[in-house]
Amino acid sequence: MPTQDSFEGFQRKPAGGPANLFAVTPDDSTDLPYLAHWIHLSQGGQLTVTTSGGQTVTLSNVLPGWHALEVRRVHATGTSITDIVAGW
Repeated sequence: MPTQDSFEGFQRKPAGGPANLFAVTPDDSTDLPYLAHWIHLSQGGQLTVTTSGGQTVTLSNVLPGWHALEVRRVHATGTSITDIVAGW
């Protein structure tokens, strides 16, 4: 049975989280296929990203869970976290 949507045909408002998700493979030279607005980390550690504004930063001691970050690239160098999911 397909998922029923009680609000089909109504104007949508964000529910507070991502509507679309994709797995992230950290890469130093390739941007994500979509600009991520959310990042889910399966465990804590270090994360190096390029933001939507173009800054490359390393975040240390990041806790696992959802993070509201606008990210265009997750770098392999400087990232110790595996099993990353991004959403928009």
